[in-house]
Amino acid sequence: MRIPFETIDWSQLPTTTVSGTTGTATMRTVQHDGLRIRMVQYSADYLADHWCQLGHLVFVLEGELINEHEDGTVNVLKAGMSYHVSDGLSSHRSRTKEPVRMIVVDGAFLR
Repeated sequence: MRIPFETIDWSQLPTTTVSGTTGTATMRTVQHDGLRIRMVQYSADYLADHWCQLGHLVFVLEGELINEHEDGTVNVLKAGMSYHVSDGLSSHRSRTKEPVRMIVVDGAFLR
């Protein structure tokens, strides 16, 4: 995979909003072949509507992200923290108490 030099003005990208079990996730997305980069804003009291097994690189910009794992483990990430995982190595979902803004990178390189 070859990625050209590119700057991103996130404020100029269209938004997509999806509902969780509670709350919403609003995303701005840059898509390349085998690579997706998203600026994601979770609302207060957001709870994902599914357990995710995809790999991600996640960097929390603002707020506090609560990452629940299907095995009962919970990780709390504050602004400036990150996590990374490859596809199939975790069954996780996101939850928030207050709004959270983060960068999420995923794609074929995490298989």
